[in-house]
Amino acid sequence: MRRTYCVAASLAFLLLAGCGGGSFSGGNTDPAPQPDPDSISGSVIFKANALSGVKVTDFLTNSNVIYQTATTETSGSYSFTGMGTTGDVPGEYQVWARKTGYGFYPSISSGAKIERADYTGQFVQNQSPYIAIYFTVIDFDSLPNASITGADFIAYDGSNPLVSLAATGQQASYVAGDDAWERKGAAWPIDRFSDNNDGTVTDNLTGLIWLKNAACFASTTWSKALSDANDLASGACGLSDGSTAGQWRLPNLGELESLVDASAANPAIAAGSSFIQVSDGIYWSSTSYFGGEEGSPDAWAIRFSDGRYMNDSVSNVKATSNNAVWPVKETSKGGSVKLQATGEYVVFAAGDDGSLQTGVRLTYPRWIDNANGTVTDTMTGLIWLKQADCIHAAWSDAISTINSLAEGACGLTDGSNAGEWRMPNRNEMQSLSDRMETNHAAFFNTTFLNSDNTVYQAAIFSNFIETEFYWTSTTDAADPTEAWTVYSCDFGVYDLSKARVSYTLAVR
Repeated sequence: MRRTYCVAASLAFLLLAGCGGGSFSGGNTDPAPQPDPDSISGSVIFKANALSGVKVTDFLTNSNVIYQTATTETSGSYSFTGMGTTGDVPGEYQVWARKTGYGFYPSISSGAKIERADYTGQFVQNQSPYIAIYFTVIDFDSLPNASITGADFIAYDGSNPLVSLAATGQQASYVAGDDAWERKGAAWPIDRFSDNNDGTVTDNLTGLIWLKNAACFASTTWSKALSDANDLASGACGLSDGSTAGQWRLPNLGELESLVDASAANPAIAAGSSFIQVSDGIYWSSTSYFGGEEGSPDAWAIRFSDGRYMNDSVSNVKATSNNAVWPVKETSKGGSVKLQATGEYVVFAAGDDGSLQTGVRLTYPRWIDNANGTVTDTMTGLIWLKQADCIHAAWSDAISTINSLAEGACGLTDGSNAGEWRMPNRNEMQSLSDRMETNHAAFFNTTFLNSDNTVYQAAIFSNFIETEFYWTSTTDAADPTEAWTVYSCDFGVYDLSKARVSYTLAVR
């Protein structure tokens, strides 16, 4: 792992040691007593019960080594002791949990923080450049009297998903088994949008509050869009809601996507939504197109004439592209679904996706290989076909193939029958994304090895084809001869002719 904290702290120590000038005599010259080492402890819980057999790892980031490991017993508890400083700086420790068949998310009230961390450098890979792998950890600095308890982990196996995906809104079916035929996802409220009569509109599906006037701000660059949204307050843009600067923000990519109605076009938003002046043009999201921690010149944006993602290095360049601004804020009331966080945590600008990380954050490990040709996503509970190159056909033929998919085909030994599988809709396929990955297909294909060449994490999918478009079952309402696809590398949503031969995953 690349850490800058330790270097900075060491420099600070040297400067302090060299400052003040002169010598002194007298007084107590004995070294100050060292504080007692710290400890950290907690429990691992699955559906309100203790979970045994979980390996909990305590990693010392200062020297990039595993400090201790523990395995939970019947009580589900674990503890680590003896954590202290390393040289002249506090020890920074990161703790995570693993057990086959489960994903985990931490829970901590105080004394530490939950964060995503880059563990790419800890593993051997057979490709260059290396593919990134991120853990969700409890991050803990060993300071005097800093021992903590209640550093817990909640376990997920797909039967208790963290999020439920909303339906896309598609109403017209074009072939048996497509999006409108299956109607998967949480149903929209009868009155999805409520006009609050104060310049705001509440989305009763997600609980988000949006600026009613979607064209209050002039189209602008990305950084200006962030500041325009962050500075918004009551008295501007028709607002009389009492809001103050800092409460509004630019939506992340998932939040902006949640407004798209797959049955609508020009604009691609539900009729009767109470919004005014919704443009057919492109709206900025706060999510950068991740290109490494050194920075990214592009940010994700969505074209609201049809709902297409924009990533063409022309219309989504942060410094030069001028796109529309549609601020959003949260409410404590919540909606009928919770939106998944994008996964991005690197900060590129104040108020961006990485700095706020809104939404339900990602589990680690996220994916469960069921050893029967299927993979479970612990975030959504969806079960996916592991063999990602098995189905390659035009849109309607691919749907027909999936409708008849059963055990014995595509590596399946799961006992599934024809009719149980379906082509994923737009929201389902998009839910696989992690906006910290620059090449999703490569990540899904990568086996991460320990330093002794034993397998740490096997490939999530089998042969996820790079630089290819994967079908969704959702038709482009702006042009019904086309369907929405997800590009396997950047996981952007793009429309293609249904006659094209492309790959597809199957889901159930």
